[in-house]
Amino acid sequence: MTTLAATASPSVVLGGLLGAALDANLRGRLSHFITAPDSPAIALFSPEHRARNTEGDWYGEHAGKWLSAAARAFVRSGDATLCEHLRKVADYLLSVQEADGYLGTYAEERRFTHPQPPKPPSWDGAPALRTWDIWVHAYLILGLVETARALHDVRYTRAAGRIADLCAQALASGIDITTLGNHHGMSATVLMDAALELHEETGEPRFLALAQRVLEQANAHPALRLLPALEAGADAAEIATGKAYQLLWNLVALVKLCRVTGNGDLRDTLERIWQNIRDHHLTLGGGPWGGVAHRSREVFNARGSFSPNAYVETCSLLSWIQFNRELLRLTGEARFAEEIERTAYNDLIGAQAPDGEDWCYYSFPNGRRVHTTYWRCCKSSGAMALEELPALAYAVKGEAVRVQLYGQGEARLAHPRAGTVALRQHTGYPFDGEVSLDVRPEHEATFDLYLRIPSWAEGTAVSVNGEPVDAAIVPGRFLVLRRLWRSDDHVQLAFPLRPVLHRQVLRNVQESRAPDGSEVHQQVLDLHYVGLTRGPLAYATELIDGFKTEETIRLPDGPQDDWLQVLPVTDGEEGSAISLQPASRPPLLFWPYYRAGGRHDGAWRLTWLSLPPP
Repeated sequence: MTTLAATASPSVVLGGLLGAALDANLRGRLSHFITAPDSPAIALFSPEHRARNTEGDWYGEHAGKWLSAAARAFVRSGDATLCEHLRKVADYLLSVQEADGYLGTYAEERRFTHPQPPKPPSWDGAPALRTWDIWVHAYLILGLVETARALHDVRYTRAAGRIADLCAQALASGIDITTLGNHHGMSATVLMDAALELHEETGEPRFLALAQRVLEQANAHPALRLLPALEAGADAAEIATGKAYQLLWNLVALVKLCRVTGNGDLRDTLERIWQNIRDHHLTLGGGPWGGVAHRSREVFNARGSFSPNAYVETCSLLSWIQFNRELLRLTGEARFAEEIERTAYNDLIGAQAPDGEDWCYYSFPNGRRVHTTYWRCCKSSGAMALEELPALAYAVKGEAVRVQLYGQGEARLAHPRAGTVALRQHTGYPFDGEVSLDVRPEHEATFDLYLRIPSWAEGTAVSVNGEPVDAAIVPGRFLVLRRLWRSDDHVQLAFPLRPVLHRQVLRNVQESRAPDGSEVHQQVLDLHYVGLTRGPLAYATELIDGFKTEETIRLPDGPQDDWLQVLPVTDGEEGSAISLQPASRPPLLFWPYYRAGGRHDGAWRLTWLSLPPP
């Protein structure tokens, strides 16, 4: 068998804030965490370790995550050392894959191929014996498929297929997949996503059948009932345990299934749960958050609940970005690209340290940065999420060229009639709303250029070669410019960046009843908060007066422009500060959330400030 030589031909290069985060990712996590078969995260797969490992932990997930992220990073960067590491690690994993296709970290008696003993229901829906075996294999399938694409080597796809076939055999033997993962099986039903990725890569019907079998069992579980719960309009917090990371990963799979089957009802259902999460379960910076009135920090908050101290797990940022990625691919709608951009510029980069090595496991709208430890899952999830972004910034769909994310950078896209279309953004976005876009088709051609207009950008101006466009510019939609494009065309966009105040309420209700139940008395305590955004960026301040972790402020009665002002950029700073002048105290300075208070371990940032009772 012959394989093609691995070559990298990056079609998208991101600069600016996202480009700096990607560069740090390559220099840091992806170049150091795993480099060879003896790296600790890969040594877990050695036959010697595997034979004696009866623990039920998830650490094997790092292999698949690193393969996925490193493969994409190699394609975008052409880094020869990373390519060498990628091939060595992937080849080692193939060498230790067992004859039946097993490629996990568990001893024989603890594998997913064996039925799990029954266990009484528990709040976290965990099986009787802790197991992440299917979860690890789902990530391995995704990582091997991505590696095959990057290195042009079908051996890795075949190895992924052998894993999927073993999973299918286990389910055919009578094993219920929901007994192989916690959160009422959601940590195992993520196998749907891996199976559908294999189906897309190979076209093999058996992988689609595997995904459908997994969904059938997920729907039958009395505490999960995945599709029935979604179709009934359940809130995200009410599905199984409401675990954000796992639920969102399952939703990623369902969008892929919708695309394969063309099921319009399923599309409507998925758009409804997306809207539910968007409206009720995200921070100001676009992160799914949890931990309020729950036993777990990582489950969605109950709808309507709010706390400035709630938790954003970095792993959930990955699956939220991927959910939006798949909906964007399915529908082409601008709102999904906008959510990817909001999450990337705020909570994702806000969880990464500038060295590209350190990450926060949890981030808090109000709270301290805490960089997590070596083995934590979120360090690999954050690295993987960053590597999603280049492929999402631009796209060609049919004959339409699409600009989906804004920021300094360039792309070279294959077009069916224009040859290679080169795009280059010159901009200070997200700090500046001026975007200059060079459009350079290889051959003159008429086609549609889609430009995303952010929902917050009322009053956007667009011109082509200095002439204002004669078209309706609708925030939250794509502006479509159809014309004969030539190699010297230039588009100018001007997005107004205005500070916007956002309000939230933390509500506590106390009820008392008469002994005979005839009278009910309620006392309601509402705590009001205010936060701040400017364009795509959430803003935060530091410890108040250098030491206070909270503050109640009174907003002045005069025009907002009198007491909320964007300050000139000072030398060496990324983006403007915003000065808020409350009544009866000195001004407070707000900075872009991702760097407010400093990007070092132990730094504090405060997104929400409390207001006096109304």
